[in-house]
Amino acid sequence: MAHANESNVKRIWNVFWILSAITIVEVFLGIYKPVALHLTKFLGTSPLNWVFIILTLAKAYGITWAFMHMEGEKTWFRRSIVWTAVFLICYLVTFLLIEGGYLFNILGPLVNW
Repeated sequence: MAHANESNVKRIWNVFWILSAITIVEVFLGIYKPVALHLTKFLGTSPLNWVFIILTLAKAYGITWAFMHMEGEKTWFRRSIVWTAVFLICYLVTFLLIEGGYLFNILGPLVNW
């Protein structure tokens, strides 16, 4: 029983360090905003925003995989949970970008930025 406890503690620390590294990259990019990623357009927004979206999805997947114990589940169940969440998040991001672009184009000239 002690061996299983040590394994779980090690696993939690590994997940902690991986999620911390991803968060540090996000914070670094958010503070410094590289010009090549920030001031260009790709699929309706800057590549920096796409990097944030992808890293956030990676963190969500890691949290689901580790703390919801998805690696021990059957393949069809894992896919039904993960792919449903990925689809809904992508759906939400798509419509937020579309609506945000529309509002910026319509209200942009009226707002003193």
